[in-house]
Amino acid sequence: MRILALDSSGLVASVAVIESDGSDAQTIAEYTVNYKKTHSQTLLPMLDEVVKMTELDLSTIDVIAVAGGPGSFTGLRIGSATAKGLGFALGKPLIHVPTLEGLAYNMVGTDMLVCPIMDARRKQVYTGLYEFKGDSLVVIEDQMAIGIEELAEKLKNYDRKVVFLGDGVPVHREVLVNELMKDCDITFAAANMNRQRAASVGTCAIRYYEEGKIVSAADHEPDYLRVSQAERERAEREAAKKN
Repeated sequence: MRILALDSSGLVASVAVIESDGSDAQTIAEYTVNYKKTHSQTLLPMLDEVVKMTELDLSTIDVIAVAGGPGSFTGLRIGSATAKGLGFALGKPLIHVPTLEGLAYNMVGTDMLVCPIMDARRKQVYTGLYEFKGDSLVVIEDQMAIGIEELAEKLKNYDRKVVFLGDGVPVHREVLVNELMKDCDITFAAANMNRQRAASVGTCAIRYYEEGKIVSAADHEPDYLRVSQAERERAEREAAKKN
């Protein structure tokens, strides 16, 4: 099985090709950029470069995996549109991998409680809680939008060492340290695994594929988890008019 994986859910843009024969999987190529350019500028050129460097015939792809949310609304739309366009053009199905599961999979093999966090603004984060049983990712608490201080209180209920990763770490690190250091054993992922990687999305997608969790290009939709800022502001204006 050959998987093309895409992740543009956050600040990072990432493309990977994963191959699996059922007993073993390997990353054939991965191109990841964490730089101040829009994903509309980077994602397709990165994909084109991966195709060229690996001499990949896209028609040989079995499935397209995409980080499906939550995350940046614009980033998710770009990733979804790219995956859907490829799916329609190639006649291939899609696999929607929850963004935070893909991010958590960077820590495969750890015995710590894995807590990926993405900055959702307004002192909130997108997060979930995960652990590993061997190479298998287990969802302890499914992805959610939550206040950073509320998350800190939640983690105090777990008698586990916690590892944090994601673009929410530099934004909320001080709160996490101040709120948790006295009560919890915490650490932060190293630079090689602390942001989104399409290889992790693609590896997660293997299990989804085996479980038959595939969708057509037409049916795929991102999971925003909450309304956009524009929609929220529109609702606030309408509420203000009524009052």
